[in-house]
Amino acid sequence: MAEGHRTIARQIAQEHLQAGDSLGWFEDLYIRAGEEPSIIPWADLKQNPNLIDWLDQNRFQVSGRALTIGCGLGDDAEELARRGFTTTAFDISESAIMWSRRRFPQSSVPYVVADLLSAPVDWVAMFDFVLESYTLQVLPSDLWPDAVRYISSFVAPGGILLVIARGREPNEPEGMMP
Repeated sequence: MAEGHRTIARQIAQEHLQAGDSLGWFEDLYIRAGEEPSIIPWADLKQNPNLIDWLDQNRFQVSGRALTIGCGLGDDAEELARRGFTTTAFDISESAIMWSRRRFPQSSVPYVVADLLSAPVDWVAMFDFVLESYTLQVLPSDLWPDAVRYISSFVAPGGILLVIARGREPNEPEGMMP
């Protein structure tokens, strides 16, 4: 992905943060992207290779209901469904959810518009496998404690939470999208 596209995403995020709207930038980014996924820094249009590696290494240990947090354009959710999980996927961006539904019109995955910080209460302790991939790291750091609390609350007793994140170089300022 071109650094220019990541810069656009950072600028949109900064505009919203300065306006006191710390989460509105996700929808704005998807709207501005139109149907061009290269504008979205995390939209590779394929399953996350770290998820694939983890699932392949642990294939006999996970099953049941899965939740994909901040599902973006749906590739990871579709992979979980393909592997037999009853999968639910959500994103705060209505445009991302609509885009996912268009990409996967025959999908068994319910794609839901939801805010991580006010997700449905019936999701608490409901999922055997919860995937959080690249969501926490793009949130403002003041939201991390609440976000982590919500994310962990979705995991059923005995369930698994898999968190995938990109690293930040020591010289990159905190608050910049890694």
